[in-house]
Amino acid sequence: MKGGENLLKLTKQKVEEAYDTLKDVVTKTPLQYDMYLSQKYQCNVYLKREDLQKVRSFKLRGAYYAIKQTPQDKLKNGVVCASAGNHAQGVAFTCHEMKVAATIFMPTTTPQQKISQVKFFGGDEVTVKLIGDTFDASAKAAKEYAKANDQAFIDPFNDLNIMAGQGTTAVEIFQEAKASDFQVDYLLAAIGGGGLVSGVSTYTKSVSPTTAVIGVEPMGAQSMRAAFDEGKPVMLDAVEKFVDGAAVKQVGNLTYEHALEYVDDLLAVDEGQVCSTILELYTKQAIVVEPAGALSVSALDLMKDDIKGKNVVCIISGGNNDINRMEEIEERSLIFEGLKHYFVINFPQRPGALREFVTDILGPDDDITRFEYTKKVNRGTGPVVLGILLENKEELPNLLEKMAEFDPHYIDLSNNPSLYALLV
Repeated sequence: MKGGENLLKLTKQKVEEAYDTLKDVVTKTPLQYDMYLSQKYQCNVYLKREDLQKVRSFKLRGAYYAIKQTPQDKLKNGVVCASAGNHAQGVAFTCHEMKVAATIFMPTTTPQQKISQVKFFGGDEVTVKLIGDTFDASAKAAKEYAKANDQAFIDPFNDLNIMAGQGTTAVEIFQEAKASDFQVDYLLAAIGGGGLVSGVSTYTKSVSPTTAVIGVEPMGAQSMRAAFDEGKPVMLDAVEKFVDGAAVKQVGNLTYEHALEYVDDLLAVDEGQVCSTILELYTKQAIVVEPAGALSVSALDLMKDDIKGKNVVCIISGGNNDINRMEEIEERSLIFEGLKHYFVINFPQRPGALREFVTDILGPDDDITRFEYTKKVNRGTGPVVLGILLENKEELPNLLEKMAEFDPHYIDLSNNPSLYALLV
């Protein structure tokens, strides 16, 4: 095995043992042919709908199996876990079913929807502690708490039982593929800490070696790519937290070693592309996904030349999306698509200046979405924070040229992240 000959190894047999344990517990989620995506990419796209799992993500599989494998004398003290949301829900559901006390650590940045769901699934068995701004900070606190209280720590990804449980997703995929008599050419799975992709890839390569397994990370949290590049798991200095289910600073040594051996390629998807995919899945197919759940489908755009005529399976890993985030999701999508732009521009402090700007600078179908202006006494001009929504992104160069004539010193906030964060 590359990089770790003495490492504990996940096997096809272990994944199948996990499947036998889980088959009467978890939902056997559908593998659905998606007509819209298939036509868009000129291939056969199948969606493994783990968003329809009991806790609306694949995480129930690993959590239940890992807790089930924990010795009873250890369980009597309760269990501890750290999670950005979905692993926590899997642990909460399991502990409620098994009547085991659980203390669940979650980052303070976790969407409220996920926190509420954890409490719902766990009931009286679960105590939630919000600690740290990132998953990694929360996990550190959880491990210290578990050690101090002699409780079992249920790792979200770096554990063979967790990986085996997540790997049962692939067992169902290939059962369905065999029943429908088709070969899976590509299998795409999201990567946060690597539990899903390591379990799925291990099983996939044992039953279908020719299937290419593609791991997909958010652009701002490429912890598995960093591990591949450095030859070992490394801690990222910072991560973009938007794709909260995959915003992990460091993958596990177990998940890294298995991914290194069995994953064929890693792709990174821009967070804006993820937002566009979330909106597309909702408007075109009425599928509600969370950001991490959209990663696999988002990657299809990066692979469109390679997948023509092929059979492609995308694991929709979760559907726990907070409806309160939809405005941000739409905003990020429009910016990524090149349709929405923000500027600081100086306007003459005289009547009619805005009307002239709209008439002379904007296209007939463009729109002003934001206009913040404070009149400055005894000045000829005043700065305006301006949001513009274009009808056609191809018109941007023309807009910028006209804006430069209007104010040669305008600021494009897309080139100034600090100003953007402050003003928008």
